[in-house]
Amino acid sequence: MSWTELLRVDALEAGYGNIAVLFGVDLVVDHGEVVALLGANGAGKTTTLRTISGLLPAKAGTITFDGRRVDGTPAERIARMGLIQIPEGRGVFPSLQVEETLRLAASSMPKADVKAALERAYSLFPMLAERRTQTVGSLSGGQRQMMALSRAVLVKPKLLMLDEPSQGLAPVVCDELFTVIRALAAEGVAILLVEQFVGRALELAQRAYVLTKGEVSFQGPAAELAADESFVAGSYLGHVDEETLQAAIAEEAQIELPHVDVERTPLVADVPLEIRLGLEQLARERGVRAEDLIAELVAREVQER
Repeated sequence: MSWTELLRVDALEAGYGNIAVLFGVDLVVDHGEVVALLGANGAGKTTTLRTISGLLPAKAGTITFDGRRVDGTPAERIARMGLIQIPEGRGVFPSLQVEETLRLAASSMPKADVKAALERAYSLFPMLAERRTQTVGSLSGGQRQMMALSRAVLVKPKLLMLDEPSQGLAPVVCDELFTVIRALAAEGVAILLVEQFVGRALELAQRAYVLTKGEVSFQGPAAELAADESFVAGSYLGHVDEETLQAAIAEEAQIELPHVDVERTPLVADVPLEIRLGLEQLARERGVRAEDLIAELVAREVQER
């Protein structure tokens, strides 16, 4: 691993049960670099991000972040090292207010730094500042995505992994979102971006990778890929062979895999320390027991599904 490399992935293999998804993926992100990870639906982009962040165990290969091997390391510990993933979807508690959510995300920071961190988040997302006492559940889809991104900004990540940040958003909201992402990149935050709008991603990135059926089929300068008009027009956006995929899943029918939302699971199972401390602090402010607050939040989250 060279001194310029922040993240290095070598010969990564991963999947779900006996269904293999990644087959020897190699990937590098340098300090302060923006890298686009592109490919068809089902090519393995989200699986790659989940495996890097520790949410999904690697079956083979190595993952090195900031000079340290992290494959096999718990996701919470990887996040504390400065590798933050914002998954596809919002993953926020609808009953909490905007500022309560941000303070919860900042609960592991020294108290003296929280105010400045909140001000920075509000400066990047003025819309959130205007709605700080509004419940997250009343926000629009675009505002919730801004909410998710602002939580990551609070912890000053070294590497930010974004999974389809513009999904389901109006064009004007996408413009605002990419303005913020560009600002973070200008501050030196490295970014690994999975994005459906290829042109936007390649315009922002220095380098790009393309995944095809779980393997890297292209790696090189983003400008080189952007010059391929047929690619940008959508030549890579094929569709997964649904019959083949369903057949593979049918073979795994004997293995019952419950639906898991990677954002919600920690709050209904093993609550990370910093989240637990934040919830305890919020409970004290509300004058209730922490376990009652968690139960209330989970119950309301289930109602939102």
